[in-house]
Amino acid sequence: MERRAFIGGVAAAAALGPRAAYAQTPAKAHRVGLLMTTTPAAAAHIVVAFADGLRELGHVEGKNVRFEYRWAAGDRERFAEMAADLVRQHVDVLVASSQAAALAAQRATKTIPIVMVNATDPVEAGLVASLIRPGGNVTGLSQQLTREIRAKQLQLLKEMLPKMAGVGVLHSAATTVGLREYEAAGQTLEVRVQVVEVRNRNDLESAFAVMAQARIDALLVPADPFLFTERQRVAQLAREHRLAGMYSTREFAEAGGLMSYSARLSEQFRRAAIYVDKILRGASPATLPVEAPSHYELVINLKTAKALGLTIPPSLLQRADQVIDP
Repeated sequence: MERRAFIGGVAAAAALGPRAAYAQTPAKAHRVGLLMTTTPAAAAHIVVAFADGLRELGHVEGKNVRFEYRWAAGDRERFAEMAADLVRQHVDVLVASSQAAALAAQRATKTIPIVMVNATDPVEAGLVASLIRPGGNVTGLSQQLTREIRAKQLQLLKEMLPKMAGVGVLHSAATTVGLREYEAAGQTLEVRVQVVEVRNRNDLESAFAVMAQARIDALLVPADPFLFTERQRVAQLAREHRLAGMYSTREFAEAGGLMSYSARLSEQFRRAAIYVDKILRGASPATLPVEAPSHYELVINLKTAKALGLTIPPSLLQRADQVIDP
C-alpha cells in the first residue's frame, strides 16, 4: 500500500468509524486500539511509522490485525470516554500516545495490556512501578524529559540568543510536569521564565500578546498534545511576533518553528510496534522494561532564522542533526 493511500485510510477510519472502515478485516485478526492525543491530519506520519513497524513484524492491517483509532483532537477530557470505548471493543492491546492518554487507559482497564508512547515520567505518574520491571499492565516508551533535557533546551535557546533575558513557556492544561524545571533552569542561566497557559485555539493570539507586553525575547514550548495539534498556528504566531522558539518535537521545526531538541516521535511509535508484537505473541507487559530514547536530535530551521533576522552561531549549526533549508 502506498504511503499516501495509507494516510488517506487513516482519515477515512476516523470519519467513518472503525467498523465501517474495517468491515473486510478477518474476524480472527488481532485488534489494536490506538488512543491518540491529536487528529488524523496532525499525526498521519506517526501512524504510518507505527503501521510500518508492525508490518515489518508480520502484522498487516486488513490481513491479521485491525486498528481501532480514537482521536482526542488535543482535548484530554475526552480520554476517559475513548479509553472506556476501546475497552468495550475488547481490543487485544491498547496503545496510548501520551502520558495523559496512558493514565486514562490505565484507569479504564487493569487487564488489557497498554503500550504507552511519549510518557514524560511514568514512574512518578504511577503508570509503572519501575522502568526495569513495570509490574502491571502498562509498559512502553518514555520520553524521559529529565531536568537535564529541559535545561538543555533552554541552554540551546540561550546559545542562539546570547542576550536573551526573558523566555515564555507556552503550555496548555495538558502539560502537567516540567514547568518548574524550566524555571529552575532559567535561574541558572539568569533568564526570566514566564509561564503562559492557553486553554483553546482562541487563546493563542492573546497568549502571544501577553508575552509581547512582558517583553519576552523567546518562546519555549514543552511536549503538549494540544499545541502539537496547533503547531502550524503556533509557529506562525512566533514568526509574526518575531520570537525565536525552542520546541519539544521536531514537527514544530518542520512547521516553521526555529528549532527543536527532542527524541523523534515517529521513531518512538515504530519502537512501540515492537512492544505490541511481543504482547500479541504472549509477553506480559509487567516484565517488559520501559524504554527511554537513546538519542535526542537538534533540528534548526534556517529559513525561519533568516526570516527572524538571526545569524545562527556556527558552533550550533555544527551540532545540529538536521538543518531545514528549503
